Amino acid sequence: MLLHLPASRRPLRLGTIPEEAAARHPDTPLVLDHDMDAAPAAGRELTVAGLADLVDDMAARLWAAGVRAGEHLALYKAHNFDIYVLACAASRVGAVPVLLSPALDGPTVGALLDRLERPHLLTDEGKLTAELAGLDLAEAAATVVVPSGDRPGTVSLESLAGAPRRAPVLLDGHHPALMTHTSGTTGVPKLVVHTALSLRGRYRPQDYLVGLIRRRETYAVHVSFVHSRMYMALAVMLERGMPVVVIDHGAPDEVAPLLARTRPGIVETHPNSYVEWADLVDHPLRPLANVKYFSGTFDAIHPPTIHKLLSGSRRTNPLFFQFYGQSECGPLVARWYTKKNAHSANGRCLGYPLPGMTHVRVVPREGRRPTKRSPGHIEVRSDGRAVTYYAEDERYRQELNGKWWRTGDVGYRDRLGRVHVLDRAVDVIPSVDSTLEVEDTVLGRLDELLELVLVPGPDKEPLPVVCTKDNAPLDPVRWRRAVLDFPQLAAPIQLPLSELPRTATMKVQRIELTRRLHERLERTG
Repeated sequence: MLLHLPASRRPLRLGTIPEEAAARHPDTPLVLDHDMDAAPAAGRELTVAGLADLVDDMAARLWAAGVRAGEHLALYKAHNFDIYVLACAASRVGAVPVLLSPALDGPTVGALLDRLERPHLLTDEGKLTAELAGLDLAEAAATVVVPSGDRPGTVSLESLAGAPRRAPVLLDGHHPALMTHTSGTTGVPKLVVHTALSLRGRYRPQDYLVGLIRRRETYAVHVSFVHSRMYMALAVMLERGMPVVVIDHGAPDEVAPLLARTRPGIVETHPNSYVEWADLVDHPLRPLANVKYFSGTFDAIHPPTIHKLLSGSRRTNPLFFQFYGQSECGPLVARWYTKKNAHSANGRCLGYPLPGMTHVRVVPREGRRPTKRSPGHIEVRSDGRAVTYYAEDERYRQELNGKWWRTGDVGYRDRLGRVHVLDRAVDVIPSVDSTLEVEDTVLGRLDELLELVLVPGPDKEPLPVVCTKDNAPLDPVRWRRAVLDFPQLAAPIQLPLSELPRTATMKVQRIELTRRLHERLERTG
């Protein structure tokens, strides 16, 4: 019998979060490392009260541009914090923000606009002259809104400055409140529909965990502005009065002086960025010295990287929190690492479900009890689960098993009840128990590697793709020693880190990488 504690039925409305936070913590600082395209005059150092006023202002401008309650506003523009501001502004007038990654190509965006049936589109000059140049936007979008300029066929937010402010539109909690999209590794991405109540469900475990932090810490975040994680993270931090540092430019040489100046106590970013930031441990400015809590959400992070990051902190007993979750469900399972256990930890063990809030079971594949050698399908229950895929409800329901949601991952639970995630079901290679475990092990043995990805070769053999620091040639002797336990591996292929195809949250797109490698091997074979 599952003990489930239902989440609050108070809707979490993105459009009023800054205003509610400002009522309690108006002077809390919000620091950016870049200017906002839609509000360059706002500068890089705001307060929560200033953020709330900016959202209210942009909401008034969107209303003046013709955006109305219940309508869709697709946001597809250069990566910038103004995406967050504009999404909250759209929510404030009752519209549904649809967050499209700047990395999507034009045909994919066109297909998503068609699926949305002529939404309003907020974009910029760069996208209009490049990715969107081949689309008939007059047919695909009801209105095309841009931050500034006077391009024919568009409405400029800059020209609507001073539009009358309006009271927020408070829609029913079951109404769609936000749409994000999946990675689209197997075709056009799915549009994931969140309601204000499902957002409250995914907010709850995050708020609970941050509530365990007893002192006011500065939170530095470098994650995608089109991922729901950014919106939940800021909802929690702003409500609790934590100062926030928002990072767009994640290169270590740019991050180091910013972190050294703001001295965050909490840091969160994508796994790929953590790999790069590990070098900050040895930086003369000691930018990680004040970090008490590191947080990782988007994908498992290799234990050696975690160990090195923790070694850069001068705080007593720093912790690295690892969360396992999904765009459709939010955080589901958690564990933490310390300086003592990180290096030797099993990176496939992702911890326990969050008591009373999230639940996990593992369903047998082919009738066999789930074990490491025979992993089962991981299914979850959470109040934070999205309600459907927009215009693809049948596709959504295919992943439901009663009240349980099939994540698409395979794994098992050990005798202590801990969840072990071994692979994505679509990434399983028959001759390998877990591609991710092999990657963790070999990365722990070879300091010169930045990344290692195991994909199926032309004959389904496990094919290692390696990326080294500074693209230095891989030492074949050291490689052979490191993979002695894995004789089934093919000879490695070396690529620059920049050539790995990635999602908006910097996960490696393994299916796309496999396709590219097979094409390359066919050409050279």
